[in-house]
Amino acid sequence: MMDIYSLSLEELTEILVDKDLERYRGDQVFDWLYKKQVRTFDDMTNLPKQARKELSVSFSMSPMKELAREVSEDGTEKSLYMLEDGHLIESVIIRHPDRTTLCISTQVGCPMKCPFCATGQSGYVRDLTIGEIVFQAVELERSMEPTVGTNIVFMGMGEPLLNLENVLKAISILNSPKGRAMGVRRFTISTLGIPDGIRAIAERAPAVKLSISLHSPNDTMRSKLVPLNKTYGLKELFAALEDYVERTGNRLTFEYVLMDGMNDSVKDARDLSELIAGLPAYVNIIPLNPTQSLIRRPSDEKVVEFCEELHERGVEAFVRIEKGKDIEAACGQLRLRYLEGGEFDKKNR
Repeated sequence: MMDIYSLSLEELTEILVDKDLERYRGDQVFDWLYKKQVRTFDDMTNLPKQARKELSVSFSMSPMKELAREVSEDGTEKSLYMLEDGHLIESVIIRHPDRTTLCISTQVGCPMKCPFCATGQSGYVRDLTIGEIVFQAVELERSMEPTVGTNIVFMGMGEPLLNLENVLKAISILNSPKGRAMGVRRFTISTLGIPDGIRAIAERAPAVKLSISLHSPNDTMRSKLVPLNKTYGLKELFAALEDYVERTGNRLTFEYVLMDGMNDSVKDARDLSELIAGLPAYVNIIPLNPTQSLIRRPSDEKVVEFCEELHERGVEAFVRIEKGKDIEAACGQLRLRYLEGGEFDKKNR
């Protein structure tokens, strides 16, 4: 059966026409899927009964099911989903006073093997399909009714640029005016830095925002923290970022996870300011959310010192307000606990 969430409006309409349904039925179905967010074809009450039956025979509406949801004291929610093949992914709702961000996964696990990341520790299985990416946004918003997400960031499990075709198609579907209609500038792709993928975004989706997980301003340490750096070093990465900025005019975000004794010194802050000089950018400083690795979080004093050094050098930098720490909301932690047979809170499922 075809996953209906993998189809653009145009693709869906052509399939319905081939089944001898009126062309406008595509608009109606898209409205039910993305504006009303119904769970069954029977709920699409302005469609004839025979049309609903045809849809139920031809399409699937549920590429995954929720196994668990954990809710933080600060309102952050993390969901663990089982896909049709039995594999697990996570999605997160992050609430701020002025926005609500949906954090979406793009792969089952991650092949990048960053030693401080729970997803990297659990290994890589496969890319997510278009429908599996889109459905996460739909399912998270169903749980939020009557409110909706204001932003989507592909910063969950996986490296989005390794599944770029499906990510861009998912953005196109969720951006469709007759569907979810989320503005394209509301999407952010977070990457460790694959130069060809960065240039592809600049060419094919220039309004989509870009966030770079940097974590160190020198190649030796970054290669330890981000193994991808051994393939694409900082020089090659920043050449691609300069091309991206020149083509799009967008401001970059640099994600910088602070790790005790590894990348948190005043010298690191100075080197970072020199590395990003000349680029329109700001830095999100993220004290490490501890996982099962031996890497530790720096003291609060070192976090403040690092941030202040950047400010003194004219870099716009913020220490990210931690969300969901009490439910271990960092990427992959809930999945890892489940795979290892641990217990987790199932409240508010």
